[in-house]
Amino acid sequence: MVQKAKILLVDDRPENLLALEAILSALDQTLVRASSGEEALKALLTDDFAVILLDVQMPGMDGFETAAHIKRRERTRDIPIIFLTAINHGPHHTFRGYAAGAVDYISKPFDPWVLRAKVSVFVELYTKNCQLREQAALLRLQLEGGGSNGVDAGKETAGLLAELSARLAAVEEQAEALTKQLGEDAADAGVVATAAHLERKLTGLRRALDALEPGSAGGAPTLPSQN
Repeated sequence: MVQKAKILLVDDRPENLLALEAILSALDQTLVRASSGEEALKALLTDDFAVILLDVQMPGMDGFETAAHIKRRERTRDIPIIFLTAINHGPHHTFRGYAAGAVDYISKPFDPWVLRAKVSVFVELYTKNCQLREQAALLRLQLEGGGSNGVDAGKETAGLLAELSARLAAVEEQAEALTKQLGEDAADAGVVATAAHLERKLTGLRRALDALEPGSAGGAPTLPSQN
């Protein structure tokens, strides 16, 4: 069973958190609340999240400052952030959001379907990334001699390689389709950048996997990090 992804909802107003939970409940993922930037940073110390929905206007540490802290941490710097704001201050304000590391910037009131669709993209990318990481770990154990010996070990390794290659091909195809789809919409430039980041990691995995194929040169490679 695939573990549910966690989505961090950050807003100082309880009614806004309730609204976000109502919109995103259909995704059937784990929704985690934070009522301040400080509380969000605490949650990020212990849990991994697929995406963060971050309110801009908050007392104390606002959304921009919270995002800056998130992007400075190695553990959390690659988590996609979607900024939510009740006030549209124009292009300069939007640019500040992207400069702070957001992949998207949405003004309230927003279309619930659109927000749910955007979040679902990052949940899907996160889930596929986790599956690849698990397969890479399993493959690493096999290469370190954790399985059977002789012919059986060779068959098991070949089977793992084939399964990992198939999973990787599926994600590569989805990432390519996503990039083409979002590339036509300039408003989603941040999402395109995140998809491109995933594609770079997929390229690293593909090279590592190709190096493991029988007859390849270079020996056993180091599988790339999936953080």
